[in-house]
Amino acid sequence: MRTEEKTNVQNSVGRVIFVMLALLIQVVWLYSLFSSLNEYSTLISLLCSIAALILVLRIYGGYENAAFKMPWIFLLLSFPLPGLFLFLLFGRKNVTRKMRRRFEEIDPKLLAEIRQDPSVMAALEARDLSVANQCRYIHSYGQYPVYQNTDVRFYPDAAEGFEAQLDQLSKAESFIFMEYHAIEEGRSFARLKEVLADRVRHGVEVRVLYDDIGSIGFLDSSFIRRMEDIGVQCRVFNPVIPVLNFFMNNRDHRKITVVDGKVGFTGGYNLADEYFNITHPYGQWKDTGIMLRGEAVEALSVMFLEMWNAMKQTDTDYRHYLPKGHFSPSAQGFIQLYADSPLDGIPLGENVYINLINNAKRSLYVMTPYLIISDEMTRALTLAAQRGVDVRVITPSIPDKKLVYRITRSYYAGLVRGGVRVYEYTPGFLHAKQVLCDGEAATVGTINFDYRSLYHHFENGAFLYGFSAVEEITRDFADTLSASTEVTAKYQAGHNAVLWVAQCVMRLFAPLL
Repeated sequence: MRTEEKTNVQNSVGRVIFVMLALLIQVVWLYSLFSSLNEYSTLISLLCSIAALILVLRIYGGYENAAFKMPWIFLLLSFPLPGLFLFLLFGRKNVTRKMRRRFEEIDPKLLAEIRQDPSVMAALEARDLSVANQCRYIHSYGQYPVYQNTDVRFYPDAAEGFEAQLDQLSKAESFIFMEYHAIEEGRSFARLKEVLADRVRHGVEVRVLYDDIGSIGFLDSSFIRRMEDIGVQCRVFNPVIPVLNFFMNNRDHRKITVVDGKVGFTGGYNLADEYFNITHPYGQWKDTGIMLRGEAVEALSVMFLEMWNAMKQTDTDYRHYLPKGHFSPSAQGFIQLYADSPLDGIPLGENVYINLINNAKRSLYVMTPYLIISDEMTRALTLAAQRGVDVRVITPSIPDKKLVYRITRSYYAGLVRGGVRVYEYTPGFLHAKQVLCDGEAATVGTINFDYRSLYHHFENGAFLYGFSAVEEITRDFADTLSASTEVTAKYQAGHNAVLWVAQCVMRLFAPLL
């Protein structure tokens, strides 16, 4: 295996620099106009201050998470004109109205194709009412049903999951859907591309969707053309353009593969070499995923079709991609896929996590690459620990983003004082996003414990109960803990005043990063 720095695989850095410079020029020019008006008249300055105060009252009275209110309130009261300017550019939610309308047009037709089987919910209620309540919440606010008749396999190593994907993709007969935050044209994707090209030659419909920001360090502008040359349909989510785009902050962070509507994959890993430890920019990479086979795969198909058509409406009949054929009965466990969107105002991913934390009786284990959480999440974790639950959180020891890593560590002390045990994955970067509750229920997916995942990104997850895969996740936590260093004692003592002030400033603006 070869080791190389992240900078050696970046293909579109020039475009990133150009876009950032273009945006900076526009922001400076607009702010100059605001400033010149403010300096021209004392009355205008007074009106700006009054407008800022009114806006503060409106923000304070809103229903958003308090963590999002505080930085705006601080900016508006301390610097009325810059605060107003920045809020008008980045703080308004109605700027996503156009994209929200697209989803509102697509979702009723798609979600009507997947309905909750009452007998499945009744069977779950008979086994565990608290788990059934979790699933009822996901169905009520995420609109995805809970399934049986689905086999689940857990992969504690992303490379193992990728090999299984290649195997299943090579058997595709009808269609392939792939949606990923990041794709790199490296060694791993070269193997995948050969499989996709082969399937196209055998008459299989292949669609690939990727996020522009997530892949901008890996792909150049001709990637779509190269994919279309081999017969693969390809789209990019929310392209980065050198014009102020208010929707640019919302990214597609999902990881989904669907084969013929019968087999599906999801988890934490993207399609880039570092995820499979072919390259090592941040030490040993730790990531996980799952393979589904059965009825629940249709939920992944719906998620993909939703995003594909939100970019450009082309499908009119979704039933072809949602086969209702017979699946071998499997009463082993219950699975519920769910998608989280920044457009509906419901932090579904965070609420699923909090419900798991609140329901924990014996143990609650968390793996996350970033730990930048709300007061509600902090309180839930510490209350669980204080009522006697063994709460442990594992984060990386080698960061991929140094600023985010510093902010992550700033949360350790408060959690530790509340009884939470904190570990750092010693070999390198831990990218898995999973929670294990009492060794019985678990989530695996794309949702980090940070504001970006919980409030800004399109995400997906899988809630599992009663599967042998949950036992495998339990073993994976034990193995990961044995490869991690506990830092709990280090953060029980206080820190110096300068560090404390710096951490407070970073955490104040963390929700806006």
